[in-house]
Amino acid sequence: METARVLVAADKFKGSLTAVQVAERVTAGLRRVVPGLKVETLPVADGGDGTVAAAVAAGFERREARVTGPVGDPVTAAYALRGSTAVVEMAEASGLQHLPDGVFAPLTATTYGSGELLAAALDAGATTIVFGVGGSATTDGGAGMLAALGARFLDADGKPVGAGGGGLAALAEADLSGLDPRLKDVDLILASDVDNPLTGPKGAPEVYGRQKGASEEDIAVLDAALAHYASILGPEKAALPGAGAAGGIGYGALVALGARFRPGIEVMLDVLGFAPALARATLVITGEGSLDEQTLHGKAPAGVAAAAREAGIEVVAVCGRLALEPEALERAGIARAYALADLEPDPAVSMAQAGPLLERAAESIARDFLS
Repeated sequence: METARVLVAADKFKGSLTAVQVAERVTAGLRRVVPGLKVETLPVADGGDGTVAAAVAAGFERREARVTGPVGDPVTAAYALRGSTAVVEMAEASGLQHLPDGVFAPLTATTYGSGELLAAALDAGATTIVFGVGGSATTDGGAGMLAALGARFLDADGKPVGAGGGGLAALAEADLSGLDPRLKDVDLILASDVDNPLTGPKGAPEVYGRQKGASEEDIAVLDAALAHYASILGPEKAALPGAGAAGGIGYGALVALGARFRPGIEVMLDVLGFAPALARATLVITGEGSLDEQTLHGKAPAGVAAAAREAGIEVVAVCGRLALEPEALERAGIARAYALADLEPDPAVSMAQAGPLLERAAESIARDFLS
């Protein structure tokens, strides 16, 4: 009989465990039932928060830079570097976690720090940049990012427009001639798990504005301001998949930085070396905090399962809560899912005890699939 070799390729359990901790707990549970089991861990991410941590776990070097946070305060942001490839996560610079005391700034939050973080990667010699976008506090169409890289956004009086998406309503001229010339020689990959356009009913303000504190009135203001911004920079790219990612920073990267969009999990699996790890495995364990309809639309477990199914390797999943029917799991290529909620129905307790509960779930996997 073939020696079992398990690949643990799971995303974080948001609010309770990082992807690295998930891998550690699953490994501990498996080996409690099958001592000496060969386990390889490859924490994964889909371009959103946790992407830099996944790259570092895969052998990239963690680098830090002081940049401008979403409301103007300085923050420390990390990126990952290996050779001439950098993994930059916009949430590190412009994410919701940087809002002081959770006070939202839907009209004025800026992506300026994300541009500074890209510049830091350029300074470090990166010629390929995987730009993971998600978890943003911003809806400025990437204008702040572009300004940090040398663009100028001016009102009718020739003065810089105000920060954030709200300020773009006054935009009269966009001057991109001062953009950092190094960007021309960089392969910039926009890695995202969302394919929304910039504006409209499926656009960034309407779909994601509320989670950034935007009122219905703010959403209307932001949608109109971004449409105006796109009319000046180039409306043809505003409808492209990913233009609406992370408050429209995707549009800024596509229209002005020559970025190309790829589903975040596909990019990250390439960058992290998933294919060779998969070739060594006889069983794959993936997962994330909530397995639900969103999972099926480009989230990490769906990408892992699709790749494993293509290689003919069985996949099981772990999660905090499961909101998918067995048929949906099967269509995604997941043989079975193990939810912490089945072990501890109280969500608060389940999150607080996620580590030990995950070990118990992994013991069940070992008994069901490896014994």
